[in-house]
Amino acid sequence: MFEGLRFNHWKTSLDDSGVVTLSLDRAQSSVNAISRAVLDELGQIIERLAIEKPAGVLIHSAKPFGFAVGADIKEFVEYAKHGTVLENIENGQGVYEALARLPCPTVAAIHGACMGGGTELILACRQRIAADDDKTRIGLPEVMLGIHPGWGGTARLPRLIGATEALPVMLTGKALSAKRALALGLVDRLAPADELLAEARSLLRRPQSRPFALRAKAWATNIWPVRQLLAPMVLKQTAAKVRKEHYPAPFAMIEVWRRGNSSMQQRLKLEARSVAKLAETSTAQNLIRVFFLQERLKAQGSGVEHDIERVHVVGAGVMGGDIAAWAAFKGFQVTLQDREMKYIQPALDRARQLYEKKLKAPAKVEAALARLRADVEGKGVSTADLAIEAIYENAEAKQALYATIEPQFQAAEILASNTSSIPLDELRQGLKAPQRFLGLHFFNPVAQMPLVEVVRHDQLDPSIEKRALAFCKAIGKLPVAVKGTPGFLVNRILMPYLLEAMRLHSEGVPGPVLDKEAKKFGMPMGPIELADTVGLDVCASVGKELAPFLGLELPTGLEDKLQSGKRGKKDGQGLYVWQEGKPIKPEVDPDYVTPPDLQDRMILPMVNEAVACLTEGVVDDADLLDAGVIFGTGFAPFRGGPIQYLRAEGVSVLKSKLETLAQRYGERFSPKSGWDHPALTQSELDLPAHQAAPSDND
Repeated sequence: MFEGLRFNHWKTSLDDSGVVTLSLDRAQSSVNAISRAVLDELGQIIERLAIEKPAGVLIHSAKPFGFAVGADIKEFVEYAKHGTVLENIENGQGVYEALARLPCPTVAAIHGACMGGGTELILACRQRIAADDDKTRIGLPEVMLGIHPGWGGTARLPRLIGATEALPVMLTGKALSAKRALALGLVDRLAPADELLAEARSLLRRPQSRPFALRAKAWATNIWPVRQLLAPMVLKQTAAKVRKEHYPAPFAMIEVWRRGNSSMQQRLKLEARSVAKLAETSTAQNLIRVFFLQERLKAQGSGVEHDIERVHVVGAGVMGGDIAAWAAFKGFQVTLQDREMKYIQPALDRARQLYEKKLKAPAKVEAALARLRADVEGKGVSTADLAIEAIYENAEAKQALYATIEPQFQAAEILASNTSSIPLDELRQGLKAPQRFLGLHFFNPVAQMPLVEVVRHDQLDPSIEKRALAFCKAIGKLPVAVKGTPGFLVNRILMPYLLEAMRLHSEGVPGPVLDKEAKKFGMPMGPIELADTVGLDVCASVGKELAPFLGLELPTGLEDKLQSGKRGKKDGQGLYVWQEGKPIKPEVDPDYVTPPDLQDRMILPMVNEAVACLTEGVVDDADLLDAGVIFGTGFAPFRGGPIQYLRAEGVSVLKSKLETLAQRYGERFSPKSGWDHPALTQSELDLPAHQAAPSDND
């Protein structure tokens, strides 16, 4: 059937029953990212299939770890640079539409990750079957890159499973499990992984009719009047979560769906033009940059064996207990030490809640709990490969602990501190093997925050740092190596923002106003709510450690709050009153006028400190700095990080603003050294804007 045609990325076979199997196996790649070459070959294959009319077509992945991770993002960046996004989207749409129009049954057999363009490929098939296991994940995460599905996803998914189910899938970008995909009707059948292809062939021979209720819902939620009623409701729900000026893609996608009619060609045209316009936005360019930064952090732990099986954690408080729980969740044998069992039990209880939420199956929950053992006497130290100290922030107490546990170590054991601010050059004093000591600074809540700062000092063995990076990768975290100066990277940059916000609050600016301005900039949570959430005691502790180093002062009134037991969310009172885990924010006088420089007073100290960190070599380069601050603080991802924000606004513009603030409010705003750093004006990861794409009205 394919005589004379040779393919690099697809393997083809024809069985005795006339079924053609297409195996996607992208050359020289461990995963299937769908490139122009992959699509062009598929287009040639489909042309031949349309002529030959086989009994059926089965599409699957020859890669062991998954179906397809989505479109090739590096190619997309090149298209954006050269203004050819629209052309390449239309090309992909054409290939997938030709697949959808084949006159024979088509089935996609899915295992592992099936994302973005991979999901749009399976949507172009008549039926889908997925491996019934925990590894199968199906999703359309394009909104996380500042765009939306462009190869037919917005056109096909709503009409397959109904708009009320399809829109949330595309608007959140969250992946579906195999069982959830089956329940929604995205896949037609599940099969054991080792029987997937056999069951797929069975499905080809006996196609499964879709339930009437599902077909009725798919039809009813996509007719013109319903779309005009539903779209404003979905827009309102979306606007409550994100701002259109920050993240235009979800709003654009809703509009594409609203305007689509019964013609597939019209829906595809709307979709392609919308994505091409979004590709030109700074949001898409910055979110794609963040994607590459994330991949870079993931890669830092690659290629090295961490050789860690047993982890011992000292300190069963919120941080220590949750670090221990997470390591056990990820498959490590963990012992958790504290003075008495009454301090460890709450950590074990929280671990059970985490495992029940994440693992569901009782047998898996019990297996994870079995890997996490209480160890009041600290016997686990002698057999551990990694010991993590997570006691309170006091250098003398930490050093006293090291003096008792280091003599019990094996030859290659790593000692790590979860300190959030104490310089490691200070903590390593007195250690017999300082070369095997470093910081592993996790963020709260451990199960949700992706970043871990791997903290260096002047006597650290580089091989130990590499093992620590590999360990972070093994527990599913994003590591960034930082210098062991006060506050490291994240807290050093975050603290000026928090302290200035609390200072403004003490000056009489209402908390809700400060929070609103920060969120208007793009921060995920306002600084007053964040301070209460972290805990005013923690803010004060870290602030006392960092304030002298940063040339700052703790705001007035903070100590009074702490002395009266008002530490924030955990006490039900802090800068706000808290009820059922949510802040009760006071009403703001409608006549209150927000100071015009309020946002600059909060945000620019972060940028100023970021410049200082870059200049002092706290991180290896500007891109790692942006990555650390985004994944450690939630700094507006659509802005690309503090250094990228500085580049976009202009070095001279922001420096001038700081100088003006310094004249008005004091020396703490004076530009720090480093504003002439070459990285402030250039980045290898930049995605230059091109000419505007055609509008949907053309």
